[in-house]
Formats: sequence, C-alpha cells, structure tokens
Amino acid sequence: MRAVVQRVTQASVSVDGDVVGQIGDPGLVVLLGVTHSDTAERAAALASKIWQLRIMRDERSAAELDAPLLVVSQFTLYADTRKGRRPSWSQAAPGPISEPLYEVFCSALADLGAMVQRGTFGADMAVSLINDGPVTMILEG
Repeated sequence: MRAVVQRVTQASVSVDGDVVGQIGDPGLVVLLGVTHSDTAERAAALASKIWQLRIMRDERSAAELDAPLLVVSQFTLYADTRKGRRPSWSQAAPGPISEPLYEVFCSALADLGAMVQRGTFGADMAVSLINDGPVTMILEG
C-alpha cells in the first residue's frame, strides 16, 4: 500500500463538477494506492500511522488536532515507468481487490476518531488543494 500525504489548508474532490468531499484547515489529503499483496491489516496499520504522524504544525499529529482527512483512491501511484514512455499499471491491484482495502483504510481512520471525507472510488476525479508548508510525504505500508 502506498500513500501520498499532504498537509493542507483546504481541499476538495469533485466528480462531474459536483463536490463529493471537502475539508478545511488544518487537514490532510491522502492519495491511496493499493497493490496485489496488500491486506486489511496493512490498510489499518497505515491508517493508524498517518493519523498519528507528527506532520502538522508544531510537530503535532492529525489525531491531536482532530484534523479532517480527505482520502482519494489513486491506482496511478503504482505506475511502472522503467520501460518506454507508456506507464504499466500491472502493480496496481484491480478494483475488486483495491476497493475493499480502500474502504478498510477509511473505516480504520474513522474508528480512530478521524473525520474522513472521500473521493468516489474508480471515478474520474478533480482534486483541488492548497498544500500547507508545503508538506508532502510518501508512505509505504
């Protein structure tokens, strides 16, 4: 499982021009990619790590601030660009595998007390955000 985590002052995700999720200041945007070997346990562990990671201002965690999270599925995080100019998506898990793990990840955050907003799994989404810091990290779980 791979996540790009960005600290933001605001963010939203839209599908066909309709906002389906949005958060305010301070918060985190999590772009989440799933690969074939990922499990529910990995998803829950990564959710916990992100929730407790001290990347907010003054070395605080999202948990300490009750900061909201916007989680967006992003299979392109597993693009393989080593050969040629066309990315291969073979390392990205297909929807029947990745969608349930995306749901486990979001539910694990909610179970920890996070306010979670979501994109629409599998949709063509437009993500808008203002990165704060800027702080952007890539985590593997």
